[in-house]
Amino acid sequence: MADGFDELMAAARAVRANAHAPYSNFKVGAAIRGESGRIFVGANVENAAYPQGQCAEASAIGAMVAAGDRRIAAIAVVGGEPGNELCTPCGGCRQRIREFAAPDTPIHVGDPAGLRRSFTLEALLPHSFGPTNLAF
Repeated sequence: MADGFDELMAAARAVRANAHAPYSNFKVGAAIRGESGRIFVGANVENAAYPQGQCAEASAIGAMVAAGDRRIAAIAVVGGEPGNELCTPCGGCRQRIREFAAPDTPIHVGDPAGLRRSFTLEALLPHSFGPTNLAF
C-alpha cells in the first residue's frame, strides 16, 4: 500500500507490547506516518485513577507533534485479541486524529494476527468538526 501499510502495522504491533494496561489487560498500540514520512508510535497507558489514562492514538499523536510533524498521512491501530471485535479508535481519539488528518486519511485496524479492516477518517467520523470550522 502507498502509505507503508506493512511498516505501520508492524510498528503498532511492536509498541502494543509496551502498553501499560494492568487493570483492563487490553493492550493497544498505534503507529502514525507523519507528513515527513517518519513513523511515530504510542501505547495505551492506564492509570489507577481511570480517567487519567491515555489512549495509544493520543500517545502517538503527542510523539508526532513533539517531533515537529503536524499532519497524519496514515495510522494503524492494533488492539484486542485475534478474532475479537475490532478495536477502532474511540470517539475522543477520532476527534484527536481529525485535528491532524484529512477526511481521506487511511486508518488501518488490526489485532495481533494482522489487519482486520481499513477505513478513512471520514468513514469513522462523518460530518466532523475540525480546524476549518474555526477559520475566520
